Amino acid sequence: MERIKNIAQVDLFTFSEKVFDLFKNEWMLITAGLPDNFNTMTAAWGSLGILWSKPIVNIYIRPQRFTFEFTERHSIFSLSFFGHNKYREALSFCGSKSGREYDKPLETGLTPVITPAGNIAFQEARLVIDCLKLYSDDIKPDRFIERDIDKSVYPSKDYHRFYIGEVLGCYELPENI
Repeated sequence: MERIKNIAQVDLFTFSEKVFDLFKNEWMLITAGLPDNFNTMTAAWGSLGILWSKPIVNIYIRPQRFTFEFTERHSIFSLSFFGHNKYREALSFCGSKSGREYDKPLETGLTPVITPAGNIAFQEARLVIDCLKLYSDDIKPDRFIERDIDKSVYPSKDYHRFYIGEVLGCYELPENI
């Protein structure tokens, strides 16, 4: 696997993305693992901010997802964003098919690459965020104040685990913007 090409470091304190739009409308691929054994999944839940005086991301993964195993085993993960409606078919595939049964890069044509932090991301992305896992916990049903969320989002009681990751680097791929 090759290293990611043609990247430009993004200064997090001048980062000009519309963060709500980034997560909700662009979607992302969360990827964890090693070059010879990794998995990726599509997600639309997440956040960026500051915690413990560090730039952080929050991501959410259900335990039945194959990517969950990789995120649990490895200390780093990446987020890859592709732009509005770009690669939507590939992102839909990665969100609906399991890496246990499919080789997602082969099936989608996405090119896995190694990031500066040693993560796996995709050369076709327009924005890549390298993350170091700092903390994880499970969504707890008894902690919901708004009980309707529990009923509507978790009817099967398959609560997400959330991960707080320190942002190690944020990169634009200018050719993909």
